[in-house]
Amino acid sequence: MSDSEEDYVYDEASGEWMPASQLAAQRAAADAVEVRDAVGNLLADGDQVTLIKDLEVKGAGQTLKRGTLIKSIRLTGDPQEIDCRFEGIKGLVLRAEFVKKR
Repeated sequence: MSDSEEDYVYDEASGEWMPASQLAAQRAAADAVEVRDAVGNLLADGDQVTLIKDLEVKGAGQTLKRGTLIKSIRLTGDPQEIDCRFEGIKGLVLRAEFVKKR
């Protein structure tokens, strides 16, 4: 086989031959989890969010107040959880239903 034949793979879903890299990108997009905030906005890594209610942080002994800005979130692969950084709290994970995209 030549190199050009090895780069193409058969996609059974579409019934077409396509470059392996294109098929891998399509499958990764299909496997991607959509994370939405309390009002339905799509969240992405690096977004800023605001809390929509007071949240007591277990283990930290403090409460995050409604309206608190959380900068640079990271998606976890779970459609309901986002990983956040906040002063004095390590490993903060918030539920997407309690935040609103800024």
